[in-house]
Amino acid sequence: METPRLTTDTSSGTRRGTAFLVNELYASIQGESTYAGRPCSFVRLAGCPLRCAWCDSEFSFAGGERMSLDDIIDGMQKLGLPLVEVTGGEPLANPNCPQLLARLCDEGFTVLLETSGALDISAVDPRVIKIIDIKCPGSGMSDKNMWENLGRLAPADEIKFVIADRADYEWARAIIARYDALRDGRPVLFSPVHGQMDPGTLGEWIFGDRLNARLQVQLHKYLWPGKTRLV
Repeated sequence: METPRLTTDTSSGTRRGTAFLVNELYASIQGESTYAGRPCSFVRLAGCPLRCAWCDSEFSFAGGERMSLDDIIDGMQKLGLPLVEVTGGEPLANPNCPQLLARLCDEGFTVLLETSGALDISAVDPRVIKIIDIKCPGSGMSDKNMWENLGRLAPADEIKFVIADRADYEWARAIIARYDALRDGRPVLFSPVHGQMDPGTLGEWIFGDRLNARLQVQLHKYLWPGKTRLV
């Protein structure tokens, strides 16, 4: 299968005087969350204060093009898809990210926010569907989790654990048991580290424990193996 239709790779842009450092604007198939499989437009903001051991988007840590809010909205409207995800890096590292999210909602988009959960989500518009990636010990960043964010979740929000090994699985299972916010019916996703954790083995663990969690794989990595940008 060919790489999906792409519009803008902004990795080397130099526009000045604007509010957002954007690494990529593009359209693809959503690869994660309960929205996996749907056509989706993406705004990938540059920068991240975390350094997860298994990170697959290190290219977003630096570079990018400075774009205005209107430029980003225009780009999303040209892509013409009703579903939009703002991701990174860590998008909330940009202090203007809540403004972007609210504007996308105002424009009628269904808006997803992919965030590490290491930064406060309380300023995020309640219309936004927040997908919080709780960092397991295998990421090397579990000390960065802002647990207060679990009390700020809306019913439509989702929680993701990226699992590198059995120790991560046991840790995530304990976190689910500890926090009421993870037991109230919202989606809880277990995602194996691609190329490291066997999805079948993770599925066996989830099934064996009858865990109230959803196994997910990174669909885009199976549709376009080896692609790291604009997917």
